[in-house]
Amino acid sequence: MKVSIVIPCYNEKSTIEKIVEAVCNSPLECKEIIVVDDCSQDGTKTVLQERLSQVVDRIIYHPMNRGKGAALRSGFAAATGDIILVQDADLEYDPADYPALLEPLMSGKADAVFGSRFLGARPHRVLFFWHMVGNKFLTMLSNMFTNINLTDMETGYKAFHAPVIKSIEIEEDGFGVEPEIIAKLARKGCRMYEVGISYNGRTYAEGKKVNWKDGVRAIYAIFKYNLEAGRH
Repeated sequence: MKVSIVIPCYNEKSTIEKIVEAVCNSPLECKEIIVVDDCSQDGTKTVLQERLSQVVDRIIYHPMNRGKGAALRSGFAAATGDIILVQDADLEYDPADYPALLEPLMSGKADAVFGSRFLGARPHRVLFFWHMVGNKFLTMLSNMFTNINLTDMETGYKAFHAPVIKSIEIEEDGFGVEPEIIAKLARKGCRMYEVGISYNGRTYAEGKKVNWKDGVRAIYAIFKYNLEAGRH
């Protein structure tokens, strides 16, 4: 199976080349690499144009910053693989975990697989306590509506059979896309799996971008897309 790896990217000059190299060296025989630059202002675009344009299969440039959801929308539309995998550009998630993430899809057991930072014995950098509390709260709230038992709804590591994710209309432009995708997959009755992954989290000084406003938007998205499902 051909795997399309979609890399949403915003102001990741210091990591984009490293993550593309790691993806290229990942244990996948047939892969397509798509980078979506969401109007970076830190020199990321120059790195993509001068060093990576011959390495990746396609680079999409947004003329204005629109958010992660918009970047995923562009990447999913451009993907031609049988499976689509989301790889953040910030080195928090390790492409060495691809085999575990993709196995339920490759074996035909799942329609979507999520990499959980709270399952398994893979190494994790110890960081923000209140981020963990917020994540668990958002995951519990989402699970209450969807009636599924995810442990890490906000994970950045996701993989899907391409027809499944392409059949979903993604409306969120920002980080609200995470609960939106979960709600819409649950509504369709998709088979979802979780696998434990490693996690090398960043501090804000190192470039972490998620903040409390994204948490508020996630709550809004949980209510919006799950209540919306109830009306259908």
